[in-house]
Amino acid sequence: MSSINSVALSGLLAQSKRLEVSASNVANLRSTGVKPGAQPQPGEFVPHQVALKSRAGGGVEAVAVPVNPPSVPAFEPGAPDADANGLVARPNVQLEREVVNQLDARRNFQANLKVIETQDRLLGDLLDIIS
Repeated sequence: MSSINSVALSGLLAQSKRLEVSASNVANLRSTGVKPGAQPQPGEFVPHQVALKSRAGGGVEAVAVPVNPPSVPAFEPGAPDADANGLVARPNVQLEREVVNQLDARRNFQANLKVIETQDRLLGDLLDIIS
């Protein structure tokens, strides 16, 4: 595979990871978060964000890392898991940020796909010229 396709493919995979992580964050927006100062327990959701790291030889690698702090207090006195003050630990997820992340990842995915399509077309044209 050419280095151009390798770099573009790594971009496709990175953007797919961004969409996967963001979709998980949105799906668990109202889940129980980690209580402040405690370790995550089964059933508590820890949101993640994607860190992009450059790879040797070109391209990028996407790594999901936990958001810090993993939860924020929300005032919901009627919630079954509310404390005496009516506060509940909810995942530290901002829907607006996740929507923007998803739109950005989609556009970046399309751009990387276009690079692969263009490279394929150019190689096809080159082979037609040679033959």
